[in-house]
Amino acid sequence: MIILVAHQKGGVGKSTIAVNIAVEFTSKGKSVIIVEADPTVKTSSTWAKDREDSGYSPITTVRQTGNLRATLLDLADKYDAVIVDAPGKDSSEMRTAMTAADLMLVPIPPSQPDLDTTESLVVTINQARDFNPELKALAVLNRVPTNVFSDSDSEARTYLADFPELRVARTKLHERKVYQTSVSEGLGVVEMKDSKAKREIQLLTEEVLAW
Repeated sequence: MIILVAHQKGGVGKSTIAVNIAVEFTSKGKSVIIVEADPTVKTSSTWAKDREDSGYSPITTVRQTGNLRATLLDLADKYDAVIVDAPGKDSSEMRTAMTAADLMLVPIPPSQPDLDTTESLVVTINQARDFNPELKALAVLNRVPTNVFSDSDSEARTYLADFPELRVARTKLHERKVYQTSVSEGLGVVEMKDSKAKREIQLLTEEVLAW
């Protein structure tokens, strides 16, 4: 299974989601490789090195840029899950990965500037489906406020309902410090003590596996 975690906008939480679902996949006994496709940022690679240095079971991470299609299809024959951490922009890496991916996870914080990029992203998804008709796309509301009085979650879902090409995950990821802490330590939140964040990643991974 090839899972592309991507967006045309930076700072939406792609790397955090990529490494966290990778850890949860391995906890389920699946073989996983992370493909870091950003030519300039090394978040996943740094995370993987920190993880190994801390003595935790390593998760194979490779850097690959340019046209990813052939590489991803080859890796898919060797691993249960190939997780692509794409650049935070419209790029050849993202577009070529879309032609090979089974599922594209799109992190979207529930803020208007982030939501406003949805229309152009959906155009790109539809273009990719000309080459990969089986490509599925799942929006993941990320960094949702924990304030019970906030209606940003429901407002974002209402906004995204206008784009049927992009389904919205039932699971939402809240703004929690543990997500930042875990990445800086080379861990996944499922390996930390925050039970709420742990459950969020477990539920999201279950949704991914159900596709």
